[in-house]
Amino acid sequence: MEFADNLLSSRRGMILVGAGAAVLAAILLVVYLNRYRASLKGSGEPATVLVAKNLIQKGAPGNIIGSTHQFQVASIPKSQLKDGALTDPDALRGLVTSENIYPGQQLTLADFTPTVPGSLQSNLTKGDRAISIPFDASHGMVGQISPGDHVDVYVGLNEAGPGGSVPVIKRLIDNALVLGTPGAGASGGNIVLRGQGPQAAELAFAADNGKLWLVLRPASGARPVNPGLVTAGRLLLGVRPVR
Repeated sequence: MEFADNLLSSRRGMILVGAGAAVLAAILLVVYLNRYRASLKGSGEPATVLVAKNLIQKGAPGNIIGSTHQFQVASIPKSQLKDGALTDPDALRGLVTSENIYPGQQLTLADFTPTVPGSLQSNLTKGDRAISIPFDASHGMVGQISPGDHVDVYVGLNEAGPGGSVPVIKRLIDNALVLGTPGAGASGGNIVLRGQGPQAAELAFAADNGKLWLVLRPASGARPVNPGLVTAGRLLLGVRPVR
């Protein structure tokens, strides 16, 4: 204690204490600057993130957002990355947007919720439309087809001719996707099909004014078959089909 008092009371002691404090302050400043520079360097490092290319409306399925390329992969400073930002397109599977996402906006987990099982929207994009059509067990293969199957749709109508109307059958749609079927054990019911462009209107007209048949396609390697217009004359007399 006496030594410390003597040291502080002398001019030389005051100089030594001041110098020691200055050295300590310099060391602390260097440490602080190094850490600050490191934090700046880390925040400035580039990071990849998925960014919306166009308006993505609420309810849009993640798989459709991915398959139609409604996002782009952008590189931004790490400090600008939002919490929960999505960086992998595969992360969009099984999700649906819970709110509108605007062009240039980062895609984050907060913008999505899990997809409801059996959602029709997850299979529709651009010109696709889903239409529900009533079928009996035989015409609609009720109990034998399931969502995800592909079918050809045939329509039977009466065509006006010189001697009156004659029945004809024609393939209406090739390779339609089945989106929904009646429950197990049903003898008939509504089947939901995916149509493209005007096909939904054609299916609606055919269902109201004719008879529809569903024909199951192979699960793999199916080839297109176009039987043309099937008439009684063709069946009985071998008349060349009209395509």
